[in-house]
Amino acid sequence: MKRLTTLIAAAATLGVMGCSSNSGLERVLVGAAIGCAAGQVLVDGRCVEGAVVGAGVAVLTD
Repeated sequence: MKRLTTLIAAAATLGVMGCSSNSGLERVLVGAAIGCAAGQVLVDGRCVEGAVVGAGVAVLTD
């Protein structure tokens, strides 16, 4: 299950990164996907918390 979630998050990140526009929503989605993958792998299945943190960082750095 961990690998499936990580692969889905990686595919979503690459899919969104393929877009040519640099909108704020895109940054939030990429941040959430990366945060989800990091939370899933580093903190034993905490995808939602990682996604919230990743999206928050993307908003703050915009």
